Amino acid sequence: MLMLSLFRFVAAMIPWVRNLVTWLVARSLNMPEPLVHDTGVFVFVQVRAIENRVGKALCPVRLMRQLRSLLQR
Repeated sequence: MLMLSLFRFVAAMIPWVRNLVTWLVARSLNMPEPLVHDTGVFVFVQVRAIENRVGKALCPVRLMRQLRSLLQR
C-alpha cells in the first residue's frame, strides 16, 4: 500500500518537475518556454538516432559475422 502511494506521488510530481525545469532553463537563457521544450525534444531525437546507429554498428552478432567473413577470406 505504501509503495502504491509513493508511486502515485512520484507519477504526479513528474509533470510538475518537468515544467519547473523547463521554466528555469527558459528564464536562465531568456528564451520562451515552448522554444526550450522543442529544442530539448529535437536534441533528444538526434541523440537517440545517433545511439541507434552506433548500437547497430557495435552489435555483437554483426561484429561476429564481420569477423567470420574476414577470417574466411
